[in-house]
Amino acid sequence: MSDAVLFEERVADNGARLGVATLNAPQTLNGLSLEMVDLLDERLQAWARDPAIAVVILQGAGGKAFCAGGDLHGLYASMREHQGQGPWANPYARDFFEREYRLDYRIHTYSKPLLCWGHGIVMGGGMGLMMGASHRVVSETSRMAMPEITIGLFPDVGGNWLLNRMPGRSGLFLALTGANVNTSDAFFAGIADFRLDSADWPAFCEDLLRQPWAAQPGGPGSGNLAPRSINDGLLRQALLAREPATPLEPGPLRQHAFLINSLCGSNRLEEVYGEIATLKDHDDPWLARAASTMLAGAPGSARLAFALLQHTRMRSLGDVFRAEYVAVLASVAEGDFQEGIRALLIDKDRQPRWRPATLAEADEAWVQRFFQEPWPQGTPHPLADLGQGI
Repeated sequence: MSDAVLFEERVADNGARLGVATLNAPQTLNGLSLEMVDLLDERLQAWARDPAIAVVILQGAGGKAFCAGGDLHGLYASMREHQGQGPWANPYARDFFEREYRLDYRIHTYSKPLLCWGHGIVMGGGMGLMMGASHRVVSETSRMAMPEITIGLFPDVGGNWLLNRMPGRSGLFLALTGANVNTSDAFFAGIADFRLDSADWPAFCEDLLRQPWAAQPGGPGSGNLAPRSINDGLLRQALLAREPATPLEPGPLRQHAFLINSLCGSNRLEEVYGEIATLKDHDDPWLARAASTMLAGAPGSARLAFALLQHTRMRSLGDVFRAEYVAVLASVAEGDFQEGIRALLIDKDRQPRWRPATLAEADEAWVQRFFQEPWPQGTPHPLADLGQGI
């Protein structure tokens, strides 16, 4: 059995080292398992402490995806086992989401430059890994999305932090429709910083070995007072040196930004939902597909995504993860998440039976259960220390 994550340390010409972590489950599009989460988190902590490690690179094996999501099969089995027992009764779900969110938070706050190579499909849990990286790199193959509405969930893994910071109302539109974002729109939406052609990736990795990396005191090149800023700059220069000359054409999210802002301008979900629904027969296939995906998705997910975006709008990153953790445990217990996985991956009939079945049933009173902490009274939040120097 192959290792779920491959780790390598490459030695640069000046003796500094580059830490490379490769998600190694191409047969499942590098879907993120709990084992992978734990392996990554342990190694990232070790590399953060190692003064010789100048830069960390996170990539996925195979050519199709960086990471297309999380361990839906494992979560489905745990939901079946603990069905009807309440949000705090599922130990696998509690562990999976706590440790995944901790890893994502660590990437957001990592002490060294961390480059994420977002080639191919980047969805769900893959977005959680990528969005916090200091250098987010896409290619001509990148397709990014948070399509959780299709499986009865909501954009988590810090998604509310990201979506609330997108231009205009585009974040709300993407949350409700799960629409794919191409390479060009990744820059418009603020979820990419650099781009490389896929064919140039191996040569770029070789370029990195020739950079004069600074290291922390005690490592190669020690004695510099600000190695982080130097290495950020060196990594940026290396990326810009191989930036493709071909300009990017505006993607559909940017092309339709005015329309999206108009459709999503209301503070009432019912009005926004109704406006987006009018796009289902639009001449633009991207808009039509977005509307159709929303209409086929879980009405409860639409309500929860909308409510969470409002609830977390001005919150800290740690508070966002804490709110998402409460909501995700409720989602595990409520039923739509289990039903969405069943329809997509287990029975594969693509005919989910959502409960609530309509947006009117998934009203503002119904969604309040997703904001109620499920653990025993007096127990601290499992993510209470996020933001406290973890």
